[in-house]
Amino acid sequence: MSGKAEHLQDAIGLIKDEYVEEAHAENAAAQAAEARDASAAKQAGGATEPAAKVVKMPPQRRRRKAAAPIAIAACLVLALGVGALAFSSMSGPSAKDVAEDTGSSDEAAMLMETESAAESYATDGAAESARVETNSDTLMPGTPDFDQVQGEAFILTAGEWNDNDSWPFFMNLVNSNTISFPVFGLDPTNRVKATVTDKTGNPVRNQEVELVGASGDVLWRGVSDKSGAAYLFFRDGQAPEKVRADGVEQYLAVAIDELSDQQGGATAPVIGDAELVVASAPAQAASLQVMFIVDTTGSMADEIAYLQKDFASIAGDVGSNGVEYSVNFYRDEGDAYVTKCNGFTSDVAEVQALLNREYADGGGDTPEAVAQILTETITNNGAWRDDCNKVAFLIFDAPPHNGTDAMIEAAVASAAERGIRLVPVVASNADRDTELFGRALAIMTDGTYVFLTDDSGVGNSHLEPIVGDYTVELLHDVIVRIIQDNR
Repeated sequence: MSGKAEHLQDAIGLIKDEYVEEAHAENAAAQAAEARDASAAKQAGGATEPAAKVVKMPPQRRRRKAAAPIAIAACLVLALGVGALAFSSMSGPSAKDVAEDTGSSDEAAMLMETESAAESYATDGAAESARVETNSDTLMPGTPDFDQVQGEAFILTAGEWNDNDSWPFFMNLVNSNTISFPVFGLDPTNRVKATVTDKTGNPVRNQEVELVGASGDVLWRGVSDKSGAAYLFFRDGQAPEKVRADGVEQYLAVAIDELSDQQGGATAPVIGDAELVVASAPAQAASLQVMFIVDTTGSMADEIAYLQKDFASIAGDVGSNGVEYSVNFYRDEGDAYVTKCNGFTSDVAEVQALLNREYADGGGDTPEAVAQILTETITNNGAWRDDCNKVAFLIFDAPPHNGTDAMIEAAVASAAERGIRLVPVVASNADRDTELFGRALAIMTDGTYVFLTDDSGVGNSHLEPIVGDYTVELLHDVIVRIIQDNR
């Protein structure tokens, strides 16, 4: 292999070092040899790594720190291979250079053809091969040019924040009027946490839990997660009295929550947590349904290109056993379409083909058809199965239209009742209301809030959310981890 090809493989290795172990043994050995050669070349050239950005995480959410800037620098070597990127003294090659140096038409095809990547994954299960191939596919008309996005499959960066895991911090933001609700009909501040265990004290997952009012009416239904926690909500003016699950009931009590160690140092009256011990756990789901709901209006070109290029890699890292995917798209009234929905399938090549047909266009005004797409994919979607764990990623940068609150509330209540964890992924150009809308979606469905950051240097500026310390990671890593956490 030529020096340029070695540099290319070394850059890919830097991005995907944690995935190499999943490849076949012979591939791992070959890549290790290339990494040694590339390291020697790097030392000879005097290249230096940039200092890693240090971002803290609160103890309850501590994650492995990703050397995001290092991976980003490696990705940029690929992205600007047709020009000249100065990463110290190392220059990255273009796909054409690699093809010419190696003299291999197969390698050129590997770098340039998307469909061969998806087919390779679907037929051979060659996840590592699919990663390399889909990183250099040819984009559909209307998306950024190939030369602009080549290599960007792994360089979108993101942070993750779970308000349910940091509830005192969240409530201090609310009590200090730093943030306020409701937003688009959603108010997550009136929350009751119920923890379900069996008689031996082990957490019970997928247990239906109800919040019952003083008049006996059901105010909210939720489904316990793998920790046994179920989050239940009520509106101002409602009087929650008890929680129940599997015939077991516990009455609620009001407590004073000491928040002195949190931001603002306030105290606040809250309804105390509930603990339910059930006789037997429900049947546990062996399968997983993963949905992507994507805003495809004009401002979302980078995010669409990312998902087109990285989906096969995500599927490869998650694994194909018992996993189904669904991809769905939306724009707004007056555009080429308002919503475009697809069913669940385990055929990764089919999902890749659906993604590759999409491009960013339309929009115009800020709000988009968020309420309509959530109604079709959540509220009125009978394809969600009772025997599956469920997670849905909403990738977007704009809020719903005013006047759609009832549709939004119905979708969130439906997701919570069926155990569909909503994970908003907020992109560039988002405003504060969009952030709070996304956080409310995540809180009320036991999901988690994901936001893109400026660390990648890709796209427009990203809003800094009002959260605590967090870790900057590759978006790829965040998505894969969340999917795995919901298995």
